[in-house]
Amino acid sequence: MTALIGNKDNLSKLCQTNLFEPSLFDDVRSFVRSPLNYIGGKFKLLPQLLPLFPKNIRTFVDLFCGGCNVGINIEAERYLFNDNLTYLIDLYNTFLDEDIDKILYHIENRILSFNLSLTNVAGYNELRALYNTERNSLDLFVLVAYSFNHQIRFNSNHQFNNPFGKDRSCFNVTMRNNLIRFIERIQLLNCEFISSNFDKLDLSDLKDCDFVYCDPPYLITNGTYNDGKRGFTGWTEKEETSLLSIISELSKRNVKIALSNVLYHKGKENKILLEWIKTNDFFVTHLQKSYANSNYHTTCRNIYGTDEVLITNYLPK
Repeated sequence: MTALIGNKDNLSKLCQTNLFEPSLFDDVRSFVRSPLNYIGGKFKLLPQLLPLFPKNIRTFVDLFCGGCNVGINIEAERYLFNDNLTYLIDLYNTFLDEDIDKILYHIENRILSFNLSLTNVAGYNELRALYNTERNSLDLFVLVAYSFNHQIRFNSNHQFNNPFGKDRSCFNVTMRNNLIRFIERIQLLNCEFISSNFDKLDLSDLKDCDFVYCDPPYLITNGTYNDGKRGFTGWTEKEETSLLSIISELSKRNVKIALSNVLYHKGKENKILLEWIKTNDFFVTHLQKSYANSNYHTTCRNIYGTDEVLITNYLPK
C-alpha cells in the first residue's frame, strides 16, 4: 500500500486514487466470525482494517470489544478483551472456560425445553424471565439467538428486554458453526476477558510492542448502545474527550493505537475528533463500502454521507 502524506497537491490527487491493493484479506470467509450480531461490528470491514494494523504485537488490547470480530482475527502473543457490558463478558468467559460439547448441550436443551422456534413468543418470554432471575450466561446466548435482529439489549434495571424475533431469528446452522469456530479460536488464544469502563482499565504496563484498538460508541450516531438508558455508561462529549486524552497519553509512550470512528454522519461532524486529529497529527484512513480505501491526513469528504475512518498514531504500511 502506498501513502501520500502532507503535500497539498498530492492530497488533491489522492481523493480520486484507490490505494488499497487486493490481498489475502479480501475474502472474509477466511475470518472467524463472532456468533453475536453486535451493533457496529467490524466483520465486513476486516479486509480493510487488518492490513492497516501493526505486526509482531505483544499485547493486543480491545478497549471496547463488543462482538470481538477484530481481536479474534489478529495475531498477538497476548489478548485483553474489555467491555463495560458485564453480562457480555460473563458469556465470553463461559465460552473460554467450558467444553464446547457442554455449551452446545445447554443451548440445544434450552431450545427443546422452552420449545423455541420462529413463532413461539411465549417460550421466548419465559426463558427471558428465567435469565433475568438466574443470570445463566448461556441462557443469554440462547435469547440472543431468538431475539429481534439477534441483538443484546438491557433496560436501566439491567433486565434483558430485547423483543422476540418472530419469523426471523433462531439458532440456525450458520450461527452454530460461527459459535463453534469462535469458541475454538478463543480457547487457543492467551486471552483474558474483563469488564471495566474504558477509563478505569489499567494500561500502565503497555509499551511500544503493544497495540490498543478502540471501537467506541460513535458520538454523532444514534444507537441503543450509547444512549445511557440501558443501565450502563452512555456516550457523550465527556466520554469522547476522556478517551481521546487516554489515547494521546498512550501515544506519548509510543504505544501503537488505532481508533475506529466516523468524522461525518448525515450532515453532522465530530468537531471534537477533527480538532484532536489535527492537534496530534495522527493519520486517517477513510474506509469505503466498496472495500477500497485511501490513507491520508483529513481532507475533503462528503459530509452528508457517513465517513467511517481508522485513526492511527503510526503510518500504516
